[in-house]
Amino acid sequence: MTAPPAKPLRLGLLQYPVERPASIATWGAKLDRWIEQAKPQADLLVLPEYACVELGAALVGRDATDEPTELAAMVGHADAILAEMRATARRHRTWLLPGTLPMRAGDRVVARAPLIAPDGRGAFQEKRAMTRFEDERWGISSGASPRVFDTPWGRLGISICYDVEFPKHVRAQVEAGAWLILAPSCTDSRHGATRVNVSAAARAIENQCYVATTPTVGEAPWSAALDVNRGQAAVYGPADRGFPEDGVIAAGERDAPGWVFATLDPAKLDHVREHGAVRNHRDWPRAPVPPPTPAEFA
Repeated sequence: MTAPPAKPLRLGLLQYPVERPASIATWGAKLDRWIEQAKPQADLLVLPEYACVELGAALVGRDATDEPTELAAMVGHADAILAEMRATARRHRTWLLPGTLPMRAGDRVVARAPLIAPDGRGAFQEKRAMTRFEDERWGISSGASPRVFDTPWGRLGISICYDVEFPKHVRAQVEAGAWLILAPSCTDSRHGATRVNVSAAARAIENQCYVATTPTVGEAPWSAALDVNRGQAAVYGPADRGFPEDGVIAAGERDAPGWVFATLDPAKLDHVREHGAVRNHRDWPRAPVPPPTPAEFA
């Protein structure tokens, strides 16, 4: 399928406050309030990875749940949660990436990020690389290969949290025509937030594209998975002519809830790829780099 022509996009990123909704309907009402607030300022709204997992304790029916029990409850209600996400996008007639949702895939559980159109139709990107927590304690499995999404603003990619730390994941999406990579995240320490944001900035430089991150924030001692949440929403571009010197186009206040907005023009990427001080996008190695050999000291 040929991607439609790219055009400027008004992007909204939510530093999502983890709270304690009593039900899926209560969570849906919270989502509705945040989307209502941002809709006049953005065309595409993005929530962080695992935002809906704050529902876990309510779905289990008790506090201080363990990771597998909480995950099983989320997976068991995934269809209802996804329906709430779709309904919100339809109600507000907006493009929405409502975070990620643990879902059943055969005999495995994977983390899926739905990109939902204003009419409620959607498509998924699965998280490919699992953190140690997801793999060893939570039971989330590695998902499918990178995809791209055709939207009214051209072709976009989604590299979920840990995925953005791997150059080849993002590069595959950029080579397929994505000019913006969305990287919803969920990290429980400043170390984790730094890894995500520094990696996102690096992907923007090496691909001469835009990369946008947004986190969960706050503490939730009742949740096994979302007990502590740290991070900062940001939009990165190439650190080159026509862009900020540090590549940071927009950034939120660390660990504080709220929206971060930016208008992104893909034409600026076309220009910097041709006329920038460097041409990272063009100069990416087209063939595998030969394995290094040990140096001989004389």
